[in-house]
Amino acid sequence: MTFSPKGLLQPRVRDLPPSGIRKFFDLVNEMKDAISLSVGEPDFVTPWRVREAGIYSLEQGHTHYSPNAGFQQLRQSIARYLSRSIGTDYDPANEIIVTVGGSEAIDLALRAVAGPGDEVIIPEPSFVAYKPCATLTGATAVSLPLDEKDQFKLTPEKLQSVLTDRTKAIIFPFPNNPTGAIMTREDIEKIVPILADRDILVLSDEIYSELSYDGPHVSISTFPGMRNRTVVMNGFSKAFAMTGWRLGYAAGHPDIIGAMYKIHQYGIMCAPTTAQYAGIEALDHCMDEVAEMSREYNRRRRVMLKGFRDAGMDCFEAMGAFYLFPLVRVTGMTSAEFCEKLLMEEKVALVPGEAFGDCGHGFVRACYAYSVDNITEAMVRVKRFVEKYRK
Repeated sequence: MTFSPKGLLQPRVRDLPPSGIRKFFDLVNEMKDAISLSVGEPDFVTPWRVREAGIYSLEQGHTHYSPNAGFQQLRQSIARYLSRSIGTDYDPANEIIVTVGGSEAIDLALRAVAGPGDEVIIPEPSFVAYKPCATLTGATAVSLPLDEKDQFKLTPEKLQSVLTDRTKAIIFPFPNNPTGAIMTREDIEKIVPILADRDILVLSDEIYSELSYDGPHVSISTFPGMRNRTVVMNGFSKAFAMTGWRLGYAAGHPDIIGAMYKIHQYGIMCAPTTAQYAGIEALDHCMDEVAEMSREYNRRRRVMLKGFRDAGMDCFEAMGAFYLFPLVRVTGMTSAEFCEKLLMEEKVALVPGEAFGDCGHGFVRACYAYSVDNITEAMVRVKRFVEKYRK
């Protein structure tokens, strides 16, 4: 009998689509003189004193496992950071877990609470990992399309339309990747009453919390009745330019964090030790560097927004993260056609909006975590491209 490894695969794994981002990332790497605005990674280098803390930990021989939940000192630093940045207090002993990037925190939280028969609400467009992580638990991922006319915010009407008795969790992805949308205090106040009376866990992905350009980030965990209903998930990749260090965390009710801890303990054991020492330094001593990077992103945001609008592309003014989400309808192309032609003809890489959910059709994601020179040249090429194909 012929052995068929494919036949052994779980259908939910076998049928997962590949990431829509990687295709363009791989293509641009093979092109000379191409400008990639496709990957959501800071172009800043990790602050020196953070790197130095990691180096020093190695010099001191700190190369062993950490406690499964992460070093107590790091969890204390995280607790202090969350208290001063979002105003929610957590016990470092049993309400915080250190993870391998923010992505592991998302995976752990979903696996801890969702399973077959459950529904997980995923507002879209949003980060490409949410839906696959929900699907891999056996739960049903329920897409909740958000609209540009609402500035891609989650509205009470939208939320009410998808709630059922099977709803177990909702992803709260703000500031948002790919749209750059934020939720203000007034926006969140409108949806809290809907969630506060239900047994639904809110998974608040706040990885871009330091990149909010319309005032301080507001966490849903701070609202009455929401602290214990929310798992705050964050990390060091975006704000501290530490993508390669793979360090994140989650904070929430000890019952939820305890369940996540068990999965993490058996699957991962602990986050990288060197990265944890670096993370302590980042949280305790590098907020000035974070603020400076945020100011620079805000400058780049304005340059890119003007560039798209000068090219004749409609683009709402995103106020968070480091992405813009312009429409391509002026060319009459689909998002995929636009991105493929732009890459081949002008050597500029963007990501089709549908990579982040079906409601992203007609949009493209552009990341401004690149130098102003690169952004400026990319906008020149985009304008030339749009003028060529304008309908």
